[in-house]
Amino acid sequence: MTNKIGKLYLIPTTLGDNEPLEVLPISVKQAIDNIDTFIVENDKTARRFIKRISPEKSQPSLNMFHLNKFTDEADLPTFLHPCLNGVDVGLLSEAGCPGVADPGADVVKIAHQKNIKVVPLVGPSSILMAIMSSGMNGQSFTFNGYLPIDKAERKAEIKRLERLSFEQNQSQIFIETPYRNNKMLEDLSAVLENNTDICVACDITLSTEFIKTQTANQWKKNKVDLHKRPTIFIIHKS
Repeated sequence: MTNKIGKLYLIPTTLGDNEPLEVLPISVKQAIDNIDTFIVENDKTARRFIKRISPEKSQPSLNMFHLNKFTDEADLPTFLHPCLNGVDVGLLSEAGCPGVADPGADVVKIAHQKNIKVVPLVGPSSILMAIMSSGMNGQSFTFNGYLPIDKAERKAEIKRLERLSFEQNQSQIFIETPYRNNKMLEDLSAVLENNTDICVACDITLSTEFIKTQTANQWKKNKVDLHKRPTIFIIHKS
């Protein structure tokens, strides 16, 4: 084993099918050019992205560890064995930034425990870009992930988040499975008070990008089709 310890690079990807270097800095390409060992969620899409951003890289030389819902937690430390042998490793997101509404945080935690330097690279985060463009409170906000599927539980959670937003002047961010987006907006418009603001941030960074903030009452009158389009929802009650 060499005395040198490799680094763990957190490598963001695009949020959709646009040209990588339109939204990613050259530092991302430089990292991918110099790394052959990656931790990825899906082998096929990861290889496709790497080929797009670094077409000269040899695909057969790539070493892939798979991190998804089927991964045994006990295997995670082995993903960082190359770092302990002096080899840099890239943690590659499926969309956006690793570890943010995306697998990877557990691997990063292990890296810190093993004194492996963690290097986050700049890239698009749909959560941050949505709050940036919402006109809501960028000083205090919470990302809540997915809301309950059960109708009664969902209604109760929406009301709880609305109350929390009002009491703490805090914007509440969440996401939904893309094929249920339209139902989510309907539920928000119906459950929230008429003057509560709702931001819908859809297809961020893509040519079809749509970002709009208006009250629940206004959303009842102005429909938009969000079906199967990656969307961030934010609510804020003043």
